[in-house]
Amino acid sequence: MKRNKKPVNRAFFLCTFERIVPMEVLRDIKSKTMKRVVGLLVVILFAANSWAVDKEVIKSNISDVTVYTQGAQVYRKANFNVKPGITQLIIEGISPNIDARSLQVKAFGNVVLIDSKYDTYYPQPAKPKLEGLPLKIRKDIDLLQDSIDQVNYAIRELQDEIEVLNTSKRILENNGAIRGQGKVNDSIQLLKAAMDYYQVKMNEINKKLQALNKRKKETDKKLGRMNERMQDLLNYQSSNVPEEPKGPIHRLVITIQAKEVVAGKLNISYLVSGASWVPTYDLRADILTGKVNLTYKANVSQTTGEKWDDVKLTLSTNDPYQNKTKPELHPWYVDYYNLYNQNINGRLNSYGVAPAQAPGRAYDKEEMNAGAVAEDLSISQTSENFMTMVDRVLSAEYKIDLPYTIESDGEGHLVLVRNTDLNATYKYYTVPKLDPGVYLMAEILKLDELQLVPAAANIFFDGTYMGETYLDPTSMNDTLRLSLGKDPNIIVKRILLKKEMKERIIDKDKERTFAYEISMKNLKGTAVELVIEDQIPVTTNAEIVIEPVNLDKAEYDKTTGKLVWRVKLDAKESKKVTYSFKMKHPKDQNVILN
Repeated sequence: MKRNKKPVNRAFFLCTFERIVPMEVLRDIKSKTMKRVVGLLVVILFAANSWAVDKEVIKSNISDVTVYTQGAQVYRKANFNVKPGITQLIIEGISPNIDARSLQVKAFGNVVLIDSKYDTYYPQPAKPKLEGLPLKIRKDIDLLQDSIDQVNYAIRELQDEIEVLNTSKRILENNGAIRGQGKVNDSIQLLKAAMDYYQVKMNEINKKLQALNKRKKETDKKLGRMNERMQDLLNYQSSNVPEEPKGPIHRLVITIQAKEVVAGKLNISYLVSGASWVPTYDLRADILTGKVNLTYKANVSQTTGEKWDDVKLTLSTNDPYQNKTKPELHPWYVDYYNLYNQNINGRLNSYGVAPAQAPGRAYDKEEMNAGAVAEDLSISQTSENFMTMVDRVLSAEYKIDLPYTIESDGEGHLVLVRNTDLNATYKYYTVPKLDPGVYLMAEILKLDELQLVPAAANIFFDGTYMGETYLDPTSMNDTLRLSLGKDPNIIVKRILLKKEMKERIIDKDKERTFAYEISMKNLKGTAVELVIEDQIPVTTNAEIVIEPVNLDKAEYDKTTGKLVWRVKLDAKESKKVTYSFKMKHPKDQNVILN
């Protein structure tokens, strides 16, 4: 059985409780409880406000750019003012070619840097606000739209009436009685009645059609004028509508936290693709001073999507996209040759070549202060005072203290890197076996100290363009030789001395002797140093023996057979050098000397 619960007498309970607990104690309990509730609410509201995230778009400018052979490191600076709590600082206008992994941010001020990231924001198109338009314009648009709707209805009614009349006209024209078909041909009265009816109805229909077409034409003109007026009003309206957003916004979102109102600064750097620089050289030789002037220029271009406006450039020979991971050797397996066993389990393929390992990628992140340059420039008339070469462990950097502005248009911009005079030695070279001409050469020493990059160079001699050469410091020694063209005032001639040629048979071998004479004459009014190059043949056949007989003090390289004479010719002086060699080989074999 269920027990019926008796209702609680609330009044009796309160009276009994008041008898036990005095009223003063109850009031004190209520007061303390209210204070606790209010304090808890204040704490909750303060915590909510302190942890609310504010968003603020701030301006930044590009101060420095380090351009690599591929890519560039961009350095930005920005100022901010934040309130207590967490704030997201948004910097817009970032290059879409950014490598997000290379982003580095340093904050200055009494703040805590929580997070930094690259973000792409797609803004929503703004809705047109008619509130900003004059009241008369808005009323005119509404009234005119109503009138256009009414005119369209009237034109539709006229068109319907015209279609009905045209249909009636076609029915009347196609009627059998009118076309002389049926019994109407048998009765003159019926034919006459049909013709009268046809004339009356056709005249009536044509008059109505003419009137309707005239009304429709006038109504169409009226509609045209109303549409023109509406277009003018809409054009006025569209001129007051905000522009549609143009594509996504590439931006950086930097989250910081502050305990108080703080004014601080941000230093930001990141790597972007779409930038490069190509070196070019101008070499101007002056034989009177014994110097060669080197003008080192860089052709800088970029399509990063950012405008480098009045920035300080640093040109680096480093390539951040180049593989920087050391390759690892794997076991080199060999096995019997098998045409069908190609590249199985890491073994050699049928050609005996192990598969190549794919190189990895690495990024060389530099310190934030690497892009900082001195702000105060000293006044100077030479461009070299505006360039500082920094010798890195793995690369060289050229800091250009003159500011440059480079648009993101892919166009090349010439930047002067260095202009210096190099010590050179001028000598004359000739290879009479191939060409009797004498070439003036400029030899530049210690070129490797300049840390040049392989590139094309234009050669000028005495103000005349002589041609183009290619400087490749990675493949040459510390001496660069520049050919400055032929000098017709030095004559060289090479002849075969037939009188000195001998041939004899020794047992099973034939021995032949060859002799040559090189004569030279200096027609210039000054002394010159002439380097003569020639050669004697060499062979890898053990049955052929070649031996020098007379080298006339020439420098002889046994491996290549090259002969070098260094002759000093005074003004108007003539000299001669001779050399000979003998060659022995089986007499039944023919050896041809080209």
